[in-house]
Amino acid sequence: MTTDGQTPAKVAERLGDDEIHVWRLAYDHRQGRAPLLAMLAAYLGLPVAQVQLEESAHGRPMLAAAHHDAFGFNWTHSSDQALIAIARGCSPGVDLERLRPHPRALSIARRYFSPDETAALEALPDQQRDRAFLELWTAKEAVLKALGRGIAFGLHRLSIGGPSDAPVLGRLEGHEAGQWQLHRLLLDHDHIGSLAWHGEPRRVRLWTLVEAG
Repeated sequence: MTTDGQTPAKVAERLGDDEIHVWRLAYDHRQGRAPLLAMLAAYLGLPVAQVQLEESAHGRPMLAAAHHDAFGFNWTHSSDQALIAIARGCSPGVDLERLRPHPRALSIARRYFSPDETAALEALPDQQRDRAFLELWTAKEAVLKALGRGIAFGLHRLSIGGPSDAPVLGRLEGHEAGQWQLHRLLLDHDHIGSLAWHGEPRRVRLWTLVEAG
């Protein structure tokens, strides 16, 4: 249930066509896809055993044919946390990273990021660079996941600008960047999350799943 006592099934009933629901939950890698399947079951109104997934040509998990048009989803996990994004009529992309030192941030940026992104990182004090690097990384990953391609598409083929709390997709090779939305998820000091989707702006609703008891 959520921090205010609502169950995922009750929250699912209120998923509007102009919204994206994002769930944050504790995660252990030994759980595999079990938390994702449980959440999808709540939104489908089905037992978990009846939720079937398939993969796109580029490996993105999606609902199997029987429920393919119900909604789009994406999920991500890092260390002890996971995020699940669900939306009707679009395929969201979500990415999460735990804040940690990145001594190779600049060398990675110089190899894989755009010149503008790299220059912005180079201009920052050392103590701010790790967070800024992960903000760029998660934003790029979120877009690529929403695109359905993943990191193999190439981090250099898109560019992120704008302030830290309101990122903007400035360039996406082969696509109209202005038709895409980016949203920074407000989590906590130790986690950085980004959400992306193609289409009109939507209301993003962030829920936290907690253990009952």
